[in-house]
Amino acid sequence: MHRPMDEPADRAAPAGTRAHPCAEDPDPRQGPDPALVDPAVLGSLLGRHGWRRRGAVAGHYSRWTPPGPAAAGPSLLVPDTASYPDSEDLLAEALSALVHCAAPSAREILVSLAVPSDEIRWWRDVPEGTAGAAGWTETEQLRTAARKILLAGALAARGLAGHHGARHRVKARAALDGILVGPAPVGSRLTVFVPVASGRAVAVRLHQALHATREAVDYQRATGGMEAFDSAVAAGVSRELTKALTDLVRGSEGAGISLDWAPAAGTPAGCPARPEPVEFSPGDLPALRLAGARYLRDEPSVRVRITGAVVRLRRSGPRGPGVVRLRVLAGAEVANVRIELDEEAYRIAGHAHLVGLPLRVEGRLENRGGFRRLTGASQVAPVQVDEAERDRLMKSLQENVDFFEEACTGYEG
Repeated sequence: MHRPMDEPADRAAPAGTRAHPCAEDPDPRQGPDPALVDPAVLGSLLGRHGWRRRGAVAGHYSRWTPPGPAAAGPSLLVPDTASYPDSEDLLAEALSALVHCAAPSAREILVSLAVPSDEIRWWRDVPEGTAGAAGWTETEQLRTAARKILLAGALAARGLAGHHGARHRVKARAALDGILVGPAPVGSRLTVFVPVASGRAVAVRLHQALHATREAVDYQRATGGMEAFDSAVAAGVSRELTKALTDLVRGSEGAGISLDWAPAAGTPAGCPARPEPVEFSPGDLPALRLAGARYLRDEPSVRVRITGAVVRLRRSGPRGPGVVRLRVLAGAEVANVRIELDEEAYRIAGHAHLVGLPLRVEGRLENRGGFRRLTGASQVAPVQVDEAERDRLMKSLQENVDFFEEACTGYEG
């Protein structure tokens, strides 16, 4: 649960990776300020979460009761508008009742009111007889798959590609900061709240990509052709998304994702007001796996000119070619790249490392390895920087002095 979103479960998280992007929920004992709550938004959220509207004074206020038996929780008296003198008092009473309501939906409504958010829900149909025994594993699998799906949406919002690899991951993870996890009463369901202010673009792209994936899978299962997956890249479908969906569905009898737009922000342009849920079954897994392999194979390498700080050097002897790792400062949306250099270029890289200068190099960022490898390196040269920038780089490298020690011992992780 605490690994980075793209890290395999059987591998330790590397140093410096971003923590899980889903922040803790707001304090349930504190409701939002009634003066800042739009009664129409509250009513919309109550209806979305299954609360029932009962008889009341038309045009003045409505009475809402929670889902389930009438005794399951308090009824709420919600004004239809904020224009009446007692509207704020009624809202305050309704919000206080929600804070103390035991219904799980009450907590989700309060979160949506506190931070206007698009709501995304995941669910898995667990084979009968395993839900109790595998509850912990089931919850972990669902959360891990959900994180990967969100990351795939954030990557697609940054740029469209059949295979993103290591590209854009730092900024994609940053786009997921502030996402809140809703209460999960059972291990097979999960709700997250994507703040409109920072995450609406991710939610929109994910909505488009999920529906495009569903259509491409249907096409492949009906015709055997993979062409629909090629065109689906324009909607945000990628290897990362198909793999995340595979993880979501695997081991279940089916899984689905639904999305509801924040009432306070309205419906995004070009999107339906009430998006249909997207569901996948175990029968879809072969198509998803084929698509992932196709994206991995077909995504082209990229010609780049990278500037980076030398953080690791390795070669088998005192002379000859060697391998250098750069921490990328500019030129590519990846954190680090590995480069094989001839003897002269390796010597230049070593000198740049010793004096604390970044290195500039041209080459092709290869699909193999997730765009973490630069091949055909040329134009290798140190980059002159001003004194302040040089001091900053030297301080950063001194904080990672173990890299140079590893270079002396010939170790490379």
